[in-house]
Amino acid sequence: MNSVAYSTNCTVFDPKGKILQIDYAKEAVKQGSTSIGLKSDSNVVLIGLKKSPHDLAVHQEKVFEIDTHMGIVISGMTADARFLTKFMRNACLNYSYVYGSKHPCERLISQIQRKAQTKTFHPYKRPYGVGLLIGSVDQAGTHLFETCPSGNYFEYVAYAIGDKCQSAKTYFERNFETFRGLDGNALIAQGIKAMRGSAAETELTEHNISIGVLGRDQPFRTLSKDEVRQVLAGGEEPMQIN
Repeated sequence: MNSVAYSTNCTVFDPKGKILQIDYAKEAVKQGSTSIGLKSDSNVVLIGLKKSPHDLAVHQEKVFEIDTHMGIVISGMTADARFLTKFMRNACLNYSYVYGSKHPCERLISQIQRKAQTKTFHPYKRPYGVGLLIGSVDQAGTHLFETCPSGNYFEYVAYAIGDKCQSAKTYFERNFETFRGLDGNALIAQGIKAMRGSAAETELTEHNISIGVLGRDQPFRTLSKDEVRQVLAGGEEPMQIN
């Protein structure tokens, strides 16, 4: 039977054991622009390649602050990402009001992934078409998580999602062992090198790159355009993966 017959909702498995609506949502993440994240023992850096829907439009933001100890970079459907961002911000505020402390990172991620998983077994719902890289610092240390439309989540030292992300993944696989002791500036430089490899056909400028950074003693913040321009000017050398 044609696979289209199995793709009308999230309650039907195809003969290969797949739920096609989830695969379609994952494809939406792959079609998004490249987003990368990496961490050291003291800092986490998130970098997103922004796209403009039209020559006359501004670039869509890719990096969002959740709380002073947490931020995200997205790939996929921006509208879904904004919905999840609002949910995460409200959860952090409520936790702060009740307990007087910052929301533990993995607990929050398990909440949003339970929310995502409920979208995968109702015939009248669809999975979220967005992937998140979530950077956080809490009492357990620095964290970098990747979320999936299926409801799964994974923790990484460094990772990349979106279109043409394989070059960045290759760079991380070859160099991740050197990230552990880096400070924020050195970690940003490593991220820019990886992004240049994945965005080889795109000139990186302060207009199409977003950079977010946080550390143990540094709240999350997004670099200004002047700071991004300085970072790009200081990292002109090509990425080396050999």
